[in-house]
Amino acid sequence: MQQETNEFDSMCGITDEELTRRFVEGVRLENEKKKILGVPVSVYDSVTKRAYLEYADGTREYVTAN
Repeated sequence: MQQETNEFDSMCGITDEELTRRFVEGVRLENEKKKILGVPVSVYDSVTKRAYLEYADGTREYVTAN
């Protein structure tokens, strides 16, 4: 019996780990670009369980729900 696959099951021989590594690196590069442009980066603090905006100078502005 022939196994059916689709394009999502076969990523041109790239492993899940490699795809994850590339994704993480892409996010890191985008955040560096935003810092250079002076655009705040959204971050989630898993310790305090709160989201905040981090500006290029390192200041943080915590997001509050209204």
